Amino acid sequence: MSTQTSSRLGAVPALNAQTLGFMFVAGFFASNAFDLWGQMISPALGWANLSPHGLARSLLGTLGLPNGDFAGYFVHFYLVGLIGYPVGWLFIFAPIWARVIGQTHWFIPSAIYGFGLWVFAIGGITTIAGLPFFLGFTGITWVALAGHVLYGIVMVAVMNYIKQD
Repeated sequence: MSTQTSSRLGAVPALNAQTLGFMFVAGFFASNAFDLWGQMISPALGWANLSPHGLARSLLGTLGLPNGDFAGYFVHFYLVGLIGYPVGWLFIFAPIWARVIGQTHWFIPSAIYGFGLWVFAIGGITTIAGLPFFLGFTGITWVALAGHVLYGIVMVAVMNYIKQD
């Protein structure tokens, strides 16, 4: 993978099938970590249960699009988890981070990226979908914060592992 994606933080990868596969693999593991946390571990601890497909369904309904369970899961897992969030890291956040902050270890920017995903999803998308701002700062808000930060860390950790040919 190193021939197509530089090991330097923020180097924009080539836009090709290999990069798409790279994004899918990292997004797959990160989405599974997010769902494991939000749908199994958090409820087992007595905390809120995340239902991100529900947010996707609400957004789709607000936009007048089909909003059944399949559509919600499709948007959450495939469009957001495997494509949207990895694109945001590879082509937007990491290059800006590298230009503004410089070369750093990947851990801190990945956690900050996850925080940004939380602000985007729970602060922004919920509002567009007609739900309370940050879901009213209830328990689900904080479980979602941990889940999005975990997503960012796992996604970038997998990307870095893959790059280590």
